Amino acid sequence: MGYNAEKKVEKEFALVNNIIERHWNRAIGLANAESLMTYWTVGAFVSARLRQAQWGAKTVEALCDYLKTHNPKRRGFGKRQIYNMVQFYDTYTLPEYQVISERLRLHEFVQMPSAQIEGCEIVHSANAQLSDNGEEYAPFPLFLSLVSFTSHVQILNRSHTMEERIFYILYAARERLNYRELVRAFAAQTYDAVMSKEKKLSRSLKAAYTSADFLLKDKVLVDFLRLPEKHNEHRLHASILEHMKDFILAMGKDFLYMGNEYHIQVGGRQKRLDLLFYHRALQCLVDVELKAEGFQSEYVGKMDLYLEALDREIRRENENPSIGIILCPEADCYDVEYTLNRTMSPIMVAEYRRLLIPEEVMKKSLVEYCEFMKNGAGHN
Repeated sequence: MGYNAEKKVEKEFALVNNIIERHWNRAIGLANAESLMTYWTVGAFVSARLRQAQWGAKTVEALCDYLKTHNPKRRGFGKRQIYNMVQFYDTYTLPEYQVISERLRLHEFVQMPSAQIEGCEIVHSANAQLSDNGEEYAPFPLFLSLVSFTSHVQILNRSHTMEERIFYILYAARERLNYRELVRAFAAQTYDAVMSKEKKLSRSLKAAYTSADFLLKDKVLVDFLRLPEKHNEHRLHASILEHMKDFILAMGKDFLYMGNEYHIQVGGRQKRLDLLFYHRALQCLVDVELKAEGFQSEYVGKMDLYLEALDREIRRENENPSIGIILCPEADCYDVEYTLNRTMSPIMVAEYRRLLIPEEVMKKSLVEYCEFMKNGAGHN
């Protein structure tokens, strides 16, 4: 078989693979959506009886025993799970949620490529819907189908505001986080890291990559590295290589690892980049330089040199200009601002934390994040 014939067959194989993936994802989405509708309707049914004082805790326990007796193999309908369903229904039928949902047009998010239920048809109506026994209940908000019920339980119990809940639903869908990864996202306080309005980005980075504000984190929790308070760059580098999977999850799943101490030619000299990645959404190379001490202005000068070399020697024609991230334990905001204002390179300064990041008040509007999610991430 000749080269052209092999390529033709390979393309046809890829089409078959795409067909399987599309229908498989649709089947998973449909199953997830049907499960959520089950939990929503059960939650509505039990919630109504609890509110009207027709049922109490003992009645709910009796219901769980009844369900177990009639189908011993069925799982997920114990007392705690039933109350989770009630919380699920009661939370997303609150008046304040309805206002936010209408304002942000949250039902549109099921059209996102990352949606687990792409192609799934569920009627979203502003009117009350009927359960199997003819009782009315509030309409199911379609965007809730973006994540599984176990993820919803985590989001309901860990979030403090409706805005935070919405963020984690959208973020988990976009990053395709499983349950454990979502738990990790809460531990890393991703809401703070993504929605912070104080990110240290150069003007060039902001201009060239308008979506970078939502795709790049300014704080990265690296507790999994188990770094002592006093450590050097060699220890930091070695620990990251040992835990690269966790590091990428902390940075964001769009980062694809390409190599460490990556050699590039600068004139007649060899330079070594600490960590080189490719970012799928931004479609560019990303050089991450590791520092065990606080930010120094000379770091930016070196990064300028590295990015110029990357763009000349490594970057391909179809790729966007390379980005540099200086990752250090702390950074004075004024030092960073003054230094980055002078550079023409797309550079960001991010801080890594050995321990949990203290909570901060979010200033960025959720509206901006929703617009970013609807429009997709990419190069300006």
